[in-house]
Amino acid sequence: MEFLEALRHSPGLLIACAGLLGLCVGSLLNVVIHRLPKMMEAGWREECAALEGREPPPKITYNLFTPPSACPSCGTPIRAIHNIPVVSWLVLGGKCAKCRAPISARYPAVEILGGVVAALLAWRFGYSWELAFGLLFGWAMLALAFIDFDTQLLPDDLTLPLLWAGLVAAALGWTAVPLAQALWGAVAGYGSLWAVYWLFKLTTGKEGMGHGDFKLLAALGAWLGAPMVLPVVLAASILGAVVGIGMKMASRLVEGRYVPFGPFLAGAGLAVLLIGPPRVLDWLGWA
Repeated sequence: MEFLEALRHSPGLLIACAGLLGLCVGSLLNVVIHRLPKMMEAGWREECAALEGREPPPKITYNLFTPPSACPSCGTPIRAIHNIPVVSWLVLGGKCAKCRAPISARYPAVEILGGVVAALLAWRFGYSWELAFGLLFGWAMLALAFIDFDTQLLPDDLTLPLLWAGLVAAALGWTAVPLAQALWGAVAGYGSLWAVYWLFKLTTGKEGMGHGDFKLLAALGAWLGAPMVLPVVLAASILGAVVGIGMKMASRLVEGRYVPFGPFLAGAGLAVLLIGPPRVLDWLGWA
């Protein structure tokens, strides 16, 4: 209790502790980003086999906790001492402790992002329920952004709980968004991209985005309120266009592939949460 009281009355301590917690959660986010799409694919293979009347593939226990994390090159399980966020990667020189194969710098980058996001949210909201729900929101945005960038998937296992959590938090008064705004934000978020999707498909015969984008924007609407749906979409569209053009000019965008929209929606939503919807509306002159 004394520690909680210290967090309540010391903003600096709260920010530091939130940042350290975010580093640890960032390590878990790396697992989610890597494993959740593989878990989804395994489930789809089982469903396809059942529909086609085939023998399902051999059942292998694979989830967020089993098997333990291991080096992708030699398969050696990662010891706890080698799994300290950021520090272990730096001490090992970005290589496996046994086979010395390179380990991507993205792992510590995700951990650092988890810590930075948590620290910023602690600075923004202080010791409050808004901080607790903001951390949930921020870390979910990071996971969804990286998963979509890697696989062009936005898992229902993340977007739908996030949507319901936003509505529940609004209903309990644990966010600054009234329940009516959260509800209509979810409706506006899903409906707007659903309409754009079908308009584009009927006009061109092609699919311009995935259904996961609808659900992500619905979740953002539930967390940020109906007035924020359009600013989030505009910011995500501008950022996505800039990044897409940059990748095209740098020849990093392979022909036939596209830049997923989810990371930009997630980034715009997180930015709006940190800035504050009233300030965003004031900047736009919509207040």
